[in-house]
Amino acid sequence: MKDLIQSAMDYAKSLDVDYADIRYKDILKEDISVENSQLTETSNSRSQGYGVRVYVDGAMGFAASSDMTQMNETVKKAYEIARTSLTLLKEKVQLDKKEAVQATHETPVVKDPFAIPFAEKLALLMECDKNMRGTEGVTRTLSSLMFRKDDVIFADTDGSYIDQKFCQSGAVLEATAISDTDTQERSFTDLKRAGYETILNMNLIKLAATLGKEAVALLHAEDCPSGEFDVILMPRQMFLQIHESVGHPTELDRILGSEAAFAGRSFVETENLTTKPLTYGSEHVTIVADATCPLGLGTFAYDDEGVAGQNVTLIDKGKFVGLQTSRDNASKIGQNSSGGGLSDGWRNLPIVRMTNINLLPGDFTLDTLIAGIEYGFVFDQNKSWSIDDLRVNFQFACEIAREVKDGKLTGRVFKNPIYAGKTTDFWASCDGTANKDFWEIIGTPNCGKGQPMQIMRVSHGSSPTRFRKVKVGVDHVE
Repeated sequence: MKDLIQSAMDYAKSLDVDYADIRYKDILKEDISVENSQLTETSNSRSQGYGVRVYVDGAMGFAASSDMTQMNETVKKAYEIARTSLTLLKEKVQLDKKEAVQATHETPVVKDPFAIPFAEKLALLMECDKNMRGTEGVTRTLSSLMFRKDDVIFADTDGSYIDQKFCQSGAVLEATAISDTDTQERSFTDLKRAGYETILNMNLIKLAATLGKEAVALLHAEDCPSGEFDVILMPRQMFLQIHESVGHPTELDRILGSEAAFAGRSFVETENLTTKPLTYGSEHVTIVADATCPLGLGTFAYDDEGVAGQNVTLIDKGKFVGLQTSRDNASKIGQNSSGGGLSDGWRNLPIVRMTNINLLPGDFTLDTLIAGIEYGFVFDQNKSWSIDDLRVNFQFACEIAREVKDGKLTGRVFKNPIYAGKTTDFWASCDGTANKDFWEIIGTPNCGKGQPMQIMRVSHGSSPTRFRKVKVGVDHVE
């Protein structure tokens, strides 16, 4: 494979291109699902191919193929597309500078998930299903395991050759309770860049029993009150709060408008880094895009443009200070890429994608955060969401709200909690986040972006975080 790839880059040089690169990806997946005590899915799939980018006088051409014997022909096709694009070119593409590197990287794995017997995986899912259904009133259950390996090779005409191997393991649990008038669900989803050992660390069997009990409890609970309340968001809700109101708004391609047709733009402006400083949140809010974070799905040594993984600060104690960028758009604002040029496979171009967008931990314990609330709630696990196309006004619904009164959890739960806000106002209301002992990084398999659509797996880390005077409930959300 190395000889084939290097030969393709030599051929690109012979065409007198300004620059060319190739990304080879071999993706192996396994998915297993049990629904209502029945095995409903068992699939193994493999996708293997490569994509080639060629730049000629500021025009880019891209071509992809799964035929390993036709690499030179694919390079030529990309070259011809770039040459043809020159006739309609309005603005030349300029890539930022990067060093040529020779490197290897591999996800640390203790237990290869693809080597674990199928019977062992199925037995785990069946036990989870049994425990969820152990609570009377649970009417639907779903237990799933998902595994993925990516072998990725990147090479370019500058002399880079990078060989990386990634492994991901994840699980999904869903317990649903249904009455004549209502449906309530408690769920769990998590993926890590790790081996099967991370599945064992999730304690899924015990968690399944808890989810079943809570789904039934919610069926009989009251709706969450409406009003302005102090709220603590747990990491499984913070995940989406970070993703939608910080992750997407700080992507430079969205700010520059190339995402506008599909998923909207951003209220953030490039001038917010220079002449128009932006206060994004309170002093308790420091958020980074960290491609070096252990276990994160956005963790790598080099991105799909051959740029080293970095830990980039986006918000520093409430002040907006950084962006997520790739090589072509970073140069437009006089910067170097943040290492965010990623694609979901070999068929598509790299675009700006999140690595691990993490809220750094604070100095509090969870008990201390709770003790500071006279009356409010702890919200956990996202249920639904909505945010406008500039990423300003949002509304999130969670699965469960736990009542806090006089600085203590009462044990009472409410269903259908909803809260809303405006991004910078909401983050400004943050007055504390728990310390590193409570910090979790959580992964999800379904962040969509781009045309054609690319579905990426992303992770976000946080601790339980407190916000003051949050608009809560359908009667209070404008």
